[in-house]
Amino acid sequence: MKQLLLLISILISTALFYFNGPASWSDDYAVRGIDVSHYQENIDWNKVAKQQVDFVFVKATEGNTLNDKLFCDNWEAIKAEGMHRGAYHFFRANVSPEQQALNFIRNVKMEAGDLPPVLDVETLDGSGKIQLLAGVITWLYMVEIAYGVKPVVYTNQKFYNTYLAGHFDDYPLWIARYNGIRQPRLADGRKWEFWQRHDTGKLDGIAGAVDLNVFQGSKKDLEAMCMPEISSRP
Repeated sequence: MKQLLLLISILISTALFYFNGPASWSDDYAVRGIDVSHYQENIDWNKVAKQQVDFVFVKATEGNTLNDKLFCDNWEAIKAEGMHRGAYHFFRANVSPEQQALNFIRNVKMEAGDLPPVLDVETLDGSGKIQLLAGVITWLYMVEIAYGVKPVVYTNQKFYNTYLAGHFDDYPLWIARYNGIRQPRLADGRKWEFWQRHDTGKLDGIAGAVDLNVFQGSKKDLEAMCMPEISSRP
């Protein structure tokens, strides 16, 4: 029965995508961006850059050993096209946070003008809340020390309200809520910096759907978040 319900859900989502058309940005926010991983396969970044894309977050690592196979290609191409770039790590709560932080630090060489590192935390992996919070704190601390900037915390609205609300107040938030109209409502009243509004976006240069994001601020505000010139960064 569960498999049947899942299949029905997938069919409905697919039908809505093709009949209603892919989601697009609205004019409510002037600063817009996307996030990608190897799931988008090979991307024509020259075409993407011509569509008012101000920033791109790209998956770099996951857990303590996994690296996104297209990260290096995407990372260099985004810079070449003049868009602000940021790298994210998919957090596994049941894996050593120290090893996860080192995995990210080893593989992501950041430069002035890059957006802060991002920790994507959206699953417990069988762990409890205390273990999750302790692991997130460890990863954030190690990465902040390594790059000299506070990382961004990414999650969805439900996960944040259930497990993260009231914590990590000093770190910028990137919240997923896929409706495109109603802003994320966070249980502790926090404000978000980035909002992942849609997961069915469509852009020239990218095959299939892509996540669409907005930034709550101006382009100058976005630039102010970016990495400074620090010679000691890895």
